Formats: sequence, C-alpha cells, structure tokens
Amino acid sequence: MINKIKAVKAELMLLTMTMIWGATFTFTDLGLNFASPILYLILRFAVAVLLCLIFFNKILLNMDSKMVKHGIILGLLFGGGFIFQTSGINHTSVSNSAFITGLTVSIVPFAFWILSKKKVLLFSKIGVVVASIGLVIFTNPAVNEINFGDMLTLISIIFWAVYITLMDKYTKHHKLLSETKQMAFMQMITSLLLFLIVFFITEFPNHKLIFNNDLILSFLFNGAIASFILLLVHTRFQKDTTPVKAALIFSLEPIFAAIIAYIFIDEILNNRELLGASILMFGVLLSELGQPFLDLFARKKLNT
Repeated sequence: MINKIKAVKAELMLLTMTMIWGATFTFTDLGLNFASPILYLILRFAVAVLLCLIFFNKILLNMDSKMVKHGIILGLLFGGGFIFQTSGINHTSVSNSAFITGLTVSIVPFAFWILSKKKVLLFSKIGVVVASIGLVIFTNPAVNEINFGDMLTLISIIFWAVYITLMDKYTKHHKLLSETKQMAFMQMITSLLLFLIVFFITEFPNHKLIFNNDLILSFLFNGAIASFILLLVHTRFQKDTTPVKAALIFSLEPIFAAIIAYIFIDEILNNRELLGASILMFGVLLSELGQPFLDLFARKKLNT
C-alpha cells in the first residue's frame, strides 16, 4: 500500500509540474515560429542533456546495465510521444490535439492493468470517466473531421500511456536520488538521439531555423525547466502514487495552459470551457477524495 503522506506529497509535486507544463504550450508556440518542429525538440533537449552533463557528470559514470536499459526504454517512449504529438499538431487543430492528448487519462488504466496485472481502484475509474467528459466539453473537438494529424496524435497517447505505466514500474527499482538523476539523463539522451535520427530523415535539409531572442527564451524555458527539472521531479515522485492518479493530474494540463494563455496573451475562457474545466477538475478530486469520503461516511454511520 502506498504511504498516504508520501502519496499526497507526490501528487502535489505532479500537480505543480503539470501547472508548469501548461506554460510550455505558450513557449512552444512561440518557438515554432522560428524553428521546424523536430529541430525545436533537438534544441530543447540539447539544453536538458547539457545541464545533466554539467551538474551530474560524476553520477552518470556509475550506471548499471538495468538502469541503462530502463532509461532507454522510457526515453524511446518519451521521445516517440513528442515526435508523434509535434508532427500531429501540424496537421490538425490545437483543440483536437489537446483533446486527443488529454485522452491519455482514459487509456492509462488499461495500460496499467495490462502491464502490471493490478486492478484499478473504483474511484480512479469514476474519476477517469468524469475527467474525460470534462475534457470533451473543454476542448470541443471536431470529432466528425478526423484527419491524419489526429491519427498521429492518437499514436502519441499510446506512447504516453505506456510511458507513465512503465515509469511507475521501473522507478520502484531505483529509489536513490543518484538513480533518479541517472534515469532522467538516460531518458533525455535517448530522446535527443531519436530526435536527431528523425530530423535527418524527415526535416533535413528543408528545416527552418531563425535564431533570435524569442527562440532562445522558448527553448531555454522548455529545456531547462520543463525538461531538465520537471523530468527529474517526474522520475522522483511518480512512484509514490499510482499511474492512473498521475494521468488524472496530467489531464489538467490544458486547463493550466488556458489560464497561462489568458494571463500572457489575453486568451479568455468561454462558458463552455469553464464548465468543462470544472467537470475535469471534479473528476480529479473525485479520484483523490472519493474513497476517503466514503470511508468517513461509513464510519459515521457505524457509530450512530
């Protein structure tokens, strides 16, 4: 049984991480004006890898074969998700991309059950259903206009779902802080190498790159904070909760993205989006608080 205090701390850290992830939409949108998608990912992850080499260079020399194997598998899933998602958004609408990416929360329970053979808790199942309904209302996707970009994005969420599930499985074997840093580095370097291969196959030599302050600000924020720091946080804390609860927390990302877009670029949420956001957040809270509330009610009824 997961320690409750550790679980609450982990879920608060993942929530903070999701809030910062929400900002990456604005920064990525800024950066993609000046760099082609895969090249932008290369710049972003090159920053993260460089920071790992600067701060963790001694630790990285002592990785065992299991650590390398687990890090490479997670890195391929992590990088693959980014590639399909980034490629997909070039062929579909932002709302469709956000909706399909958010559906990761709906398939993580299946990936969790298949890969771990463990049952998903009842209120986690209910929370997933409620959050998915909120996501549909919030994003209002054009489901009658499925296109190639939607299919690519759909593939990406399979990568994300398996990634979240295996992150839980692998990190339970690597509990030291030094091991967290090693696993995060292996994910980053594997993803970077994957991006380089895909870049030379798909974008080179017709890539776009215009170096200016906006591009530098964009990939420094996404590389240093959203990739380097947050991947360390994710690798460290997800093991203290469940993959399904982690996915529910991550499903809040489009809401945080919309809030940040409102603050910085004056994009205002309409009534439909506010309703969808409220339902989505209720689904997350239901997953977290449903069982404790039910237990409290049962105890009170027993005492009367």
